[in-house]
Amino acid sequence: MKYQAYARHNLHKIPTYNQLSKEQVHAINTVSEVLPFKTNNYVVNELIDWDNYQDDPMFILNFPQKDMLKPKQFSTLSDMVEKQVSKADLAKHIAELRLSLNPHPAGQLEHNVPNLQGESLTGIQHKYRETMLFFPTQGQTCHAYCTFCFRWPQFTGINELKFAMKQPKLMISYLKENPSITDILFTGGDPMVMKADILARYIDAILEADLPQIQNIRIGTKSLSFWPYRYLTDPDSAELMDLFRKVSDRGIHMAFMAHFNHPRELETDAVQEAIATIRGTGAQIRSQSPLLRHINDDPAVWADMWKKQVNLGIIPYYMFVARDTGAQSYFGVNLQKAQHIYTEAIQQVSGIARTVRGPSMSAGPGKVRIVGITEVKGEKVFVLEFLQGRDPNWVGKPFFAAYDEKAQWLDDLKPAFGENEFFYESEYLRLLKVDKLPGHSLTQDNKQSA
Repeated sequence: MKYQAYARHNLHKIPTYNQLSKEQVHAINTVSEVLPFKTNNYVVNELIDWDNYQDDPMFILNFPQKDMLKPKQFSTLSDMVEKQVSKADLAKHIAELRLSLNPHPAGQLEHNVPNLQGESLTGIQHKYRETMLFFPTQGQTCHAYCTFCFRWPQFTGINELKFAMKQPKLMISYLKENPSITDILFTGGDPMVMKADILARYIDAILEADLPQIQNIRIGTKSLSFWPYRYLTDPDSAELMDLFRKVSDRGIHMAFMAHFNHPRELETDAVQEAIATIRGTGAQIRSQSPLLRHINDDPAVWADMWKKQVNLGIIPYYMFVARDTGAQSYFGVNLQKAQHIYTEAIQQVSGIARTVRGPSMSAGPGKVRIVGITEVKGEKVFVLEFLQGRDPNWVGKPFFAAYDEKAQWLDDLKPAFGENEFFYESEYLRLLKVDKLPGHSLTQDNKQSA
């Protein structure tokens, strides 16, 4: 199949366009002024159930909905578009609206970007000691955009909101300065929109540098869901598979971090063939997804998805809580419901599928998992733990938050048992105050203490 993309300006070219009401087209056009919209012919033709499209999770996952903006936000923007205000005034309003949607949650821009010899490395994030995120410039778009995406600022065209780098030498220099980094995660956008020879420039640079500490190269991608033909019939698909084999043959683990949000994405012949092709290179596929209202907020959906993944040789890895950015008000599920859905789902699968960790919040201090809800000394509490932390010493230590049925994020929680703060808070604030790049400083601290 030949790839064909659809965006706001050519929405009318979608074969099923006539099924959309005028109100829906208006909503798509209005919301996509703020939150980027892009889909393609594979999603439209093979994933969406057009007989029931208004409630179809694949339609909601790809097509902006009116309620993804708050009522006042939508009505104000809609009025401005209809009144044909000046381009400058409209652009200013949209920019302000985007900033109000918390475009870089968890301090990504302020606290995760390291520097090298005084130069800010805006194409790298280094939050956790062992893992470095790399944003190749050519991979900062996607085959289609998820409406929930927490990386939506990458697609707005606003450079100051974007992570990107095209100098592999800087990446290699940073890795040499930080030998505790064992994992490199190529992310975006989606690295798999890149041509194989461009991706190879970055990966070959890592292999040629012969860095003994590098154990894992990860690829974060939604391409298996949105364009599995990338691995089957694209002109350079064979070259891409050869690159994966090259990594595996060097003794470095190639970890394919796939984003699947619903079982439907696993059901086509194309995706199943693509999964087998990737696994045939020696790469291992892990799956992750946020828990999303309107799409997968049902234990049966998650249990079905994990079972299908295991049957296809995929390792279930993460269930995330929807991040506090973009359309969280539309997609977000409160923490007590998230824990209920996870528990109900995990009880329906065998032990081989219970590798999935969650529900997890990727917050400023780290990845915080809700272990459970219980009662201690007469007080109902959330039991929490760090799966990852800015300080590795926080990982694995259980702590408690007062139960709050409305809480949707870590910032909504308060310590249990009358405590003034959580155990990590003083150190976390110290890290942010003393060093704006705690990922880098923690690496250095742990080198010295190792």
